[in-house]
Amino acid sequence: MRTQIAGLAGAALVLSLSAARAEEATTIKVGWTIPAEESKYWMMRRPDAFAGLGKTWKIEFVQFQGTPLITQALAAGAVDCGTQAPLALAQGAIGGGLKADIVAQHVAEKAGSFSVYWAVKKDSPITSPAELKGKTVSINALGGGIYAPFALLLKKNGVDAQKDIKMVEIPFPVSEDALKTGRVDAAVMNQPFAAKAEANGTIRKLFSLADQQADIVHTVEACRKDFVQQNPNLVKTYVKAITAGMKLALADRAETLKVVSEVMKVPVPVLDTYLLKDNDFSRDPTAAPNFAAIQTLYDGYAETGLLPRKLDVQEFHDPAVTAPLQ
Repeated sequence: MRTQIAGLAGAALVLSLSAARAEEATTIKVGWTIPAEESKYWMMRRPDAFAGLGKTWKIEFVQFQGTPLITQALAAGAVDCGTQAPLALAQGAIGGGLKADIVAQHVAEKAGSFSVYWAVKKDSPITSPAELKGKTVSINALGGGIYAPFALLLKKNGVDAQKDIKMVEIPFPVSEDALKTGRVDAAVMNQPFAAKAEANGTIRKLFSLADQQADIVHTVEACRKDFVQQNPNLVKTYVKAITAGMKLALADRAETLKVVSEVMKVPVPVLDTYLLKDNDFSRDPTAAPNFAAIQTLYDGYAETGLLPRKLDVQEFHDPAVTAPLQ
């Protein structure tokens, strides 16, 4: 009997110590990319503005070249949290078994803000989406997140994105050049390259994603569910910092321009043409995720075949660790 009691006591002690160790983490490994992560850039370059950062808790930032790579890192346990496009997160969940929580939002679109758009040359005879039949059209990444609203908008105008147009993959920075050289008839435009092309007077907007869906969410912050469960206090502290960072970014544009310039290595005068202006994406001051808008995206992804099945965004929602937290 004593042996059984001692065994139970020992097991309880092991479980207790394991639980304690799980709560002892003070460093969070975070994946990030460029652009449009101002709250993180503030944490990187102005850590003293955040309570305890670098003292009682730390962030290990790991840079990636895109959200799909961060998805893979999350699934592999290589990072604890990171930037995600809604599509990348969904594909990681369905195809890679990733279990994660959306804890905050970085950038989105809303009425009056910048919306990703397709442009033609200023003197192009094309004046409507319907006239893209038989034409060559660019997208930044085949099968990327903006494809679904793009394809659905074309469908409304009698154009099948898979059969009626030739799609080519062209990065945002060379969209303007692709139009000028005649490589494509219509090119996708994003900031800051859209502002540059507009200033050059070489392009004309044809249609935008806002013509298909309002309030499109482009990037969110997601954390692995196992990490959240093992380190709820650390995750809450991190989400509080994201909330605070978003407020700082929006409240002090002049300093934010400097911060972003330091991170992106882009001159302030260039950033000043669009960053945090009406021709930039929308940022919620509280960093709160728009789950309803993400659900609309997921429905569109399923309809256009980007996802093999419908997905409920609530799978990624834990209110206890979701911005705004203060």
